[in-house]
Amino acid sequence: MSAAPLGVLIVDDEPRARERLERLVAELPGWTVVGTCASGLEALDETVQRGPAVVLLDIRMPGMTGIEAARHLAALEAPPAVVFTTAYDEYALEAFESHAVGYLLKPVRKERLEAALKHASRLAPPQLERLAAGGLPLSARRHLAARVRDRLRLIPVEEILYLRADQKYVTVRHLHGEDLIDESLRQLEQELEAHFVRIHRSLLAGVAHIEALERAGEGYVLRMRHTDEALPVSRRQLADVKRRLAAAPRKRLGI
Repeated sequence: MSAAPLGVLIVDDEPRARERLERLVAELPGWTVVGTCASGLEALDETVQRGPAVVLLDIRMPGMTGIEAARHLAALEAPPAVVFTTAYDEYALEAFESHAVGYLLKPVRKERLEAALKHASRLAPPQLERLAAGGLPLSARRHLAARVRDRLRLIPVEEILYLRADQKYVTVRHLHGEDLIDESLRQLEQELEAHFVRIHRSLLAGVAHIEALERAGEGYVLRMRHTDEALPVSRRQLADVKRRLAAAPRKRLGI
């Protein structure tokens, strides 16, 4: 009795590219297409619903890039293997190879596709972090992903009020509540420095949601919009906080 074919999810915002990959996979023994979709957001939902063994993931997509989608997929309890499809130049391909990340150069050839599927592997979060930090276009995350039971909850970075380190987890306080993520506050600070300022050893505040910097006794606190909490500002971080607030649009800070 032959083994059941392994499922492949195809993700590409170009219909012709999806159709070509679907046709090629159908010609390969041992593989079957379980779904196709046109965006990174759809890819996350379809992966949870269909449980593919491999996701063929385009990199250049509007809204959520393939690299960001792969980073979220890696947070699933049972993540699929990922193979990127790309039309990038030689410089970018060297980045994939140096981090042992599978890729297919467009237009995809049947022989290369078969080899890539056979050797596809799950990508570890550190691999994807290094890849995203390597200067590839459109690689910055626009969402953080919190695992809620067997699903992912995507939190838009622009809706996050603050990030608070709590032992091995980080609490994400956002416009609709809060969630826990298993990430490093230091790495989040480096990645999202355009959106957040460190105000305390364990706290990053979303600059766009700061209402005011106020004195509180001998120290300072930040008043945030959308919450009654007053976030403590350490003396060590005070000068940097003032610089960031001075550089931010005044109407966004309510001052």
